Amino acid sequence: MTVQAILAPLFAQVLLTFALMIWMAQTRFAAARAGKVTPNKGSPRTFGWPEKAQQVADSFHNQLELPPLFYVLVTLALVTKEADLLFVAMSWAFVASRYVHAYVHTGRNRTMTRFRCYFVGALILLAMWAIFAIRILAA
Repeated sequence: MTVQAILAPLFAQVLLTFALMIWMAQTRFAAARAGKVTPNKGSPRTFGWPEKAQQVADSFHNQLELPPLFYVLVTLALVTKEADLLFVAMSWAFVASRYVHAYVHTGRNRTMTRFRCYFVGALILLAMWAIFAIRILAA
């Protein structure tokens, strides 16, 4: 596999994270300007943001949970030359699950649908790690 093919899903995941970060900043600034939030001592997470601002912020923060394991795995697979067509296909499936999860999270936010999207992505990532570990340890 080419470096571009291996890194393209990673770039797509990074794009999602930055897009959510920018959207979070926009919704939070708009809420603050409109006087819909009162900053207090402590974390901005406890400021009582309007629902949409909180959803977008939660979705952004969620991109800092599973995806770092994906970033590490892609880097390791690239360095060890263990990234093949299956790896790239699974990478795209993981990233697609993250996009769907973010869409659900920032939309109607149906908890069970969101959980299923998260769970599918987690299973894909777990399988990717298992396959990678087996290939490395069996070499």
